[in-house]
Amino acid sequence: QVQLVESGGGLVQAGTSLRLSCAASGRSFRSYTMGWFRQVPGKEREFVSGIRDSGGSTYYADAVKGRFTISRDNAENKVYLQMNSLKPEDTAVYYCAASIVVTFSTNPNAYIYWGQGTQVTVSS
Repeated sequence: QVQLVESGGGLVQAGTSLRLSCAASGRSFRSYTMGWFRQVPGKEREFVSGIRDSGGSTYYADAVKGRFTISRDNAENKVYLQMNSLKPEDTAVYYCAASIVVTFSTNPNAYIYWGQGTQVTVSS
């Protein structure tokens, strides 16, 4: 069992940065692939970024590639999403999620634990 708690969201202007954090409880955190997803009202939850259990492989959606950076600290049971050059279209609720699927997936159904989400609003 893993519990995830996101933090770091807020209201910012376009072009600025935010760093989201996700704190995980449980002894098996280092065994999980971690992902960040986002969702806006009326739309499906979409993949943003992911990182394998060891942190050796990272993945990004095309929309955020080059602007966002995912990282994890297995000693602290945390995963981070550094978001730079934010755009109004990045506005969404951001969720942290954990997966035990061996093959990396961007499908939300592959992730079994979810946080409650943190709101990110980017004004133009």
